[in-house]
Amino acid sequence: MNTAQMDLAIRPVDQADDGALWSMLAPVFRAGETYAIDPEICRERALDWWRGGTHDAFVAQQRGAVLGSYYICPNQQGGGAHVCNCGFVTAPDAHGRGVARAMLHHALEEARKRGFRAMQFNFVVSTNTRAVALWQAHGFEVVGRLPGAFRHPTEGYVDALVMYRTLQPGCDTLAQPEEE
Repeated sequence: MNTAQMDLAIRPVDQADDGALWSMLAPVFRAGETYAIDPEICRERALDWWRGGTHDAFVAQQRGAVLGSYYICPNQQGGGAHVCNCGFVTAPDAHGRGVARAMLHHALEEARKRGFRAMQFNFVVSTNTRAVALWQAHGFEVVGRLPGAFRHPTEGYVDALVMYRTLQPGCDTLAQPEEE
């Protein structure tokens, strides 16, 4: 674990985090490169979406500064509610410091605590190579490819990936990372 992760605290988001959360979401949503969200989404709708519905959101904080956030929720209802879904965002000045990795570790633990049997990312933009590499390094496999499903603002129509990982110990249907 690197230095950034050692003193990183991850806790549930609260309204006092709205400014920091929006400062992370706004540039990501405005860029339109990784989330299938209207780039013109207003602050209130973006915050409601990130924290609302079935999403339970968390923030990663270091020395009082919010460096990242993620949400976790059931991927589907009914017969699909045993698989969770997550979304991640990192502050621009925190890229490359292990924040996303620490949040992923937390999300995997949180998912297990909540009784989820697997985690699925439904729509990973293929040009988001840092995220794809991180997810794959932690046992996620590409189980589906949606050709040209995402309209990237500079790359045009690119593929979206469905990535999946089981959370059950000893299950050999998908590769598991050696350590977390």
